[in-house]
Amino acid sequence: MPRDATATREALLRQAERLFARRGLYQVQVREIVQAAGQRNVSALNYHFGSREGVVEAILARHGEPTDVARGELLAVVGRDGTTRDLVAALVVPYTAHLETPDGRDYLRIVAQLSATFSSWRVLGPGTGPRLIEILTILEGRASGLPDALRSERVVELIMLMTVAASERARVLEKGPDQELDHATFAANLTDVLVGVLEAPLRGPLPGVVVEAEAG
Repeated sequence: MPRDATATREALLRQAERLFARRGLYQVQVREIVQAAGQRNVSALNYHFGSREGVVEAILARHGEPTDVARGELLAVVGRDGTTRDLVAALVVPYTAHLETPDGRDYLRIVAQLSATFSSWRVLGPGTGPRLIEILTILEGRASGLPDALRSERVVELIMLMTVAASERARVLEKGPDQELDHATFAANLTDVLVGVLEAPLRGPLPGVVVEAEAG
């Protein structure tokens, strides 16, 4: 790809990250991204990415692929038989590392908008790498004493909580660096909360909730 085309593609990608993070994936018009990137040709984004969905996939791949590599490196250290906390940390540490950069913070805010896809975490694709799938599969089997459906639900809840917590942290950090929790404490606390999501026992129905009788 010629140098000018590479610079144009990078400008479009960065402006898309910035706008999607702050205003929402489906509120931003393609022409706004093109204009913010300093391009006159309204078809520039389609030329480089094919569509709005194409640029979203490029953003996810840009940040998600190195994140998955880092998770694989941590998994190699702790091993598949490592503690639940160590395995959850292998998810959290590379993910929250994105809090350190402006484009990383935008990425975290974008991922949190994709909650409708979280239940499909077993499907390999942009933003869902093999090491992520491997670690989540191991953790799904760790929710001992729970039925299969609940173990699967706990993993989806883990993904949702991790992404929303990181997204909110990213949003707040954009306002200024002064936070009650430093980065290390935030990551450690989030890890421990997520371990609790996986390991908390089911204590039975809540008061006022009608339990359906089993058929037959």
